[in-house]
Amino acid sequence: MANKIKQQQHETLPPSPKKQVKNVFLFIPNIIGFIRVILAILSLYYMPNKPWTCMGLYTFSCLLDAVDGNAARYFDQCSEFGTVLDMVTDRSTTSCLLCFLATKYPSWTILFQLLISLDLSSHYMHMYSSLTSGSSSHKNIDKSSNRILRAYYSNNVVLFIFCALNELFFVALYLLSFNHEDIGNLFTIKLINLFKDLRCSFFVINFSIINLSLIVPGLNFIVRIIAFISFPVCAGKQIINVIQLVGASKRLANLDLVERRKISKNGENLKNN
Repeated sequence: MANKIKQQQHETLPPSPKKQVKNVFLFIPNIIGFIRVILAILSLYYMPNKPWTCMGLYTFSCLLDAVDGNAARYFDQCSEFGTVLDMVTDRSTTSCLLCFLATKYPSWTILFQLLISLDLSSHYMHMYSSLTSGSSSHKNIDKSSNRILRAYYSNNVVLFIFCALNELFFVALYLLSFNHEDIGNLFTIKLINLFKDLRCSFFVINFSIINLSLIVPGLNFIVRIIAFISFPVCAGKQIINVIQLVGASKRLANLDLVERRKISKNGENLKNN
């Protein structure tokens, strides 16, 4: 009797709030994904002539990439749409930035074109081969796969560092594509506009007479240091993309062979019958 009462109480309990949302597009991680898209589009709008605004929007969009996955797991709102949206947003934003860099560094256009092609093809083939193989996620790497690729996808910290520093290198190249004086002046103007509005009850300082360019000396040097530090990781990320592309190609080729063997075996069985 007591068991029946407990069972009835359990049945009358309201469903978990994590499972109440029925519209996949309204899942919290997917809403974060939509915000990432909006921020990326805004960064593209400011990309030609407002580097600091663009950098802020672009960086914030990239940082949210680390939030949507955790939100999906926390709220139990993982979805195939969210997975694809996340990957498409990543690939699109990086490709757009590389396209802009190709216009700023015309002698390196072929390199940026190859990087875009490698990024798109490796991730697409990796996801397609994973889904075709029956894997629930492209991040689930079996033990028979490359150890580097397995370490890359199995550790979220490693994955975040590689992706973040990869984007940071391209952002540094973006900032360096502008004239050093233009970057310094834009940064100085922002500080002046900020400090001019500041007033203190104890003292009032006219920040307009201060040469704030002295506060940010060697800005070009700092950006170069960032590019220098992030470059090895960016290069490593491209190596991982090559490993990913080769591994996915082999998996797809093996699936083709298995499928052809099945067809051949079924044909022989029909002949024998």
